[in-house]
Amino acid sequence: MGKPMGLKMRLHVIGFCFIFTAVTAFCHTCLFAQENETALTHETGFYYTIQKGDTLWDLSGRFFDSPWVWPDLWNKNRQIPNPHWIYPGERIRLYQGEGTDRLSLLPPVQTSPASQTVPPEKTPYYLYKSIDQVGFIRKTEISPTGSIFKVRGDHEMISTGDMVYIQPASGKALVPGSRHTVYRAMKPVTGNYDQSDTGIQHYLTGVVEIVKKEPDFVIARVTDTYREIRTGDKLLPFRPRNSKIPLKPSPGNIKARVIVSEEHARLIGENTIAFIDKGSRNGIQPGQRYSIYYQDKKKLDADRGKTILLNPVNFGTLLVLHTEDTTSTVIITSSNRDIHPGDRVCSPLQ
Repeated sequence: MGKPMGLKMRLHVIGFCFIFTAVTAFCHTCLFAQENETALTHETGFYYTIQKGDTLWDLSGRFFDSPWVWPDLWNKNRQIPNPHWIYPGERIRLYQGEGTDRLSLLPPVQTSPASQTVPPEKTPYYLYKSIDQVGFIRKTEISPTGSIFKVRGDHEMISTGDMVYIQPASGKALVPGSRHTVYRAMKPVTGNYDQSDTGIQHYLTGVVEIVKKEPDFVIARVTDTYREIRTGDKLLPFRPRNSKIPLKPSPGNIKARVIVSEEHARLIGENTIAFIDKGSRNGIQPGQRYSIYYQDKKKLDADRGKTILLNPVNFGTLLVLHTEDTTSTVIITSSNRDIHPGDRVCSPLQ
C-alpha cells in the first residue's frame, strides 16, 4: 500500500506544479498585455486589430507590399512576446509617423456594391485619442446653446473643476446633467491664396456639465479643459466621437489647399491639426489620406518665354479626421519640409 500512495502523492505534486506554472504564465501574459494596451492607448498612429488566421508575415505582405519586412513590423510591436504567435483581438501598430509611403492601405475607390466593401473589423484604423478636441470650419457659425458670462471666484483663467455661469440661448434648454462642448467662434478665416472666405473656425476649448438651473441662468462645472476657456465662450451639445478612425480609399480627383493650422501657426509640421478647403460635398470622408505637394514651373526658352509645368513633388501626407460640407479637419501624418497655408493637396501620389 505504501508504494501506490507515494506514487499518487508524487503525481499530485507534479500536477499541482504544472497547473501553478501554467496559471502564473497566463497571468503574466495577461498583465503584460494589459500594461502594453494601457501604453498604446495614449499613442496616435495607424493600427490594425488581429483577425483569426493572421500572421505577421501575411500582414507585412498586405500592408507593406513585402512579407519579408515582418521583423520591422514586430519591432514596432514589442508587446508581442513571440512573433509566431499572435491572437485575434490584439492590436498592432502598423507605423507611427515614419514610413507613410510604404503602407499599402487600401485599393483605389471602386464602384462595386456596398456589400463588397471591407468589413470594419478587418480595416486598419488611425487612433487619435484627442478626437473630441478637434475643431472645424463652417461657412456660418453653428447655433450655440448658451454662453459663459462669469466664473465663480472671478478667476482670470478658467480650469477643470471651476463653476461657471451660463446664459442659455433663446429657445435652448440646458438641463442639469447634460454635457456641452465649449467653443470660441474665431474671426472669419480667409485663404491667403485667393482671398475667398472659407468660413468660421469653431475652436473647441473644453466641456462643461450643467449642475443647477436658475430662472435666468444655469450653473455648470468644467469637466475638461482642452485650451484656455474664457468668458464669452459658447456652448454646443457634447457628442463623443470615436477615436478609432477606419482608413478609407481616397477619390482620385481631389485638388485642395491648406487653409490654416488649428492654432494659426505660420509653419505646419507633423502631428499638427489643420484645415483644407474641400469637404464632404467633394467626396472627402474621415479616414482618407491625401498628399501635400508642390509643382514647379520652368522656362524652356528664355527668348520665346515658353513655360512648362514640372511633375508634382510629394512632400507630405495628411489624414482626414472630420468633414463639413466645404472644409475638412486633418492631421499631418508626415512631412519632410515645412507646410504653409495655401500649400496644395491632392489625391495620393504614387
